[in-house]
Parts: sequence; C-alpha cells; structure tokens
Amino acid sequence: MKKIPFIFLLIFFSQRAFAQYDTIYSNDERIACSVKEVTPDAVKFSYPNEDLVNSVYKNTIQKIVFKSGRVQIFAESTYFKTVNSVEDFDNVSLSHVAGEVQGLYKIGEVGAKARGTTALANMEKVKERAEMKIKIQAAMMGANIVYLTQFATSDNRLGNRYNVGQATATNISGVAYSNKLPSFDGFENLINAKSKLNFIYNEVDKLGSGDYECTRFTDTGAVIINRIYNDNGFIMIDASITGFDNKTFRVISYNTDGFILECIDNSDITENSIYNVRVRL
Repeated sequence: MKKIPFIFLLIFFSQRAFAQYDTIYSNDERIACSVKEVTPDAVKFSYPNEDLVNSVYKNTIQKIVFKSGRVQIFAESTYFKTVNSVEDFDNVSLSHVAGEVQGLYKIGEVGAKARGTTALANMEKVKERAEMKIKIQAAMMGANIVYLTQFATSDNRLGNRYNVGQATATNISGVAYSNKLPSFDGFENLINAKSKLNFIYNEVDKLGSGDYECTRFTDTGAVIINRIYNDNGFIMIDASITGFDNKTFRVISYNTDGFILECIDNSDITENSIYNVRVRL
C-alpha cells in the first residue's frame, strides 16, 4: 500500500481541526476558537475546550472564517498601509481618535514643530510641513499610524497684542503605532541562512531634530552582529557598526536583499536625531 507522507497528514488534520471551530485571522496569527460576540471595538472568543472569554481588538483582525463557512472581513484592518522604509512616509496615517490605535503595537513618541519664515507665511503650508515631518519620523521608526496628542497652530500673520508680527507656527506631538511587527523567527531564519554575522551597510538616512526632511548618505561600513533577541515582539540587535556609537538597534523591516535598522542618537551634538541604516545581505 502506498504510504501517505507525514507532512500531508499533518496538514490534513490541522485543516480539519480548524474547520471544527471559528478561525480569527489576526495580523500575526490564526486563532482556532469559538467566537462569542463581535462588539464595535473588539471580538470576544473562547479557546477550544475552555470557558474563559478572551477579547481582541478589531484593529488587529483581518477576517473571521466561521465554522459555518461564512467569512466576515474587517474594514479596520484595511485602514493601515504598509510602511517598510522612509520612502513610505505618505502611508503613515494621522489620527485624533484613541480607539483607532487600540490593540496596536506602540513604537514610540514623535513630535514636530514648523514655523513660517516670515509673519506672512501661509498657515496651511506650515501645518503641512509639520505633518510631513512627523510622518517621516514615524516611517523611520517602522510605524504606520500616529495618534496625535497635541496639534496646535497659531496664525500670527496679522499679529496680535502679545506677538506682533510673529510668524505662523504649528506644534504637533503624538505616539507612533504599527498594526504589525516584522517576524522575529523570519528574520532569525534569514540571518542564519547566511551563515555569518558580518555584513556591510551602504546607505544611512538621518532626520535631525531641526530638519523637515530626511537626508540620505551613500556610505559603506561594517556591521558586526553580536546578538539578535526578541524584546516583546521587537527584533533587537546588539551590533558594532562603523560610524555609530550606539550598540543597540531595532529592525524595522527586512527582505531577502537586506534589512533596515533604526536608532536614535541622544548625544549633545545630534540630540534626538533618528537614523536608519540600510544593510545588504
């Protein structure tokens, strides 16, 4: 009798097990469960053979495939666009609604200030410049949405009794989030497949605290990885990189051609400058 390969049996029984339950497809995993309730903000469910009710925010769910065969797509997941590098900064969304970032991964705080060059500067142009900078910041950190905690614009083109003739200004601050993090296992497998921990970077992106746009440097330097570790879902690297005093970097994206590292320089000279280091594989 012809033997059936074990891997096919494993796939068969795995699919059969999922078919007996509802399946939640989140940004990071598939969850076999019994869906109890879909609320405006979350989905409540229980794991197989358990009575405890868990919940997951709808922001993190792509779809539910019910055991009946019905499929429910969640529009919330389509709101988020992919951000792999600073080139994708236009894909970063700005939100004033706290509920839109519930359940997402908190990346870090961001902020931007923009001032008109003269007292007659266009208020809308100044605001756009500040918004662009905060999107660039977020993209360099691997985030695709910013929840704005402060958004203040002062229009002083005509002056007032306190600030006569003072230039128009916009001050924005918020918290950057992402709906999905790069896979740690995938990155570790990619690096292990190279059978080495020494690489070369060829470009560096920099956004200084006083800059409105990112500056790219074409450069070449050594990258020696000493350790790769998972820090609450974030891919972290301890590395020695030519030209950098920092020893700890975070992977914001990767593919078969290379990966991008992020760090913030808090030195006295370049305080809060954000760097992306593009490493070749």
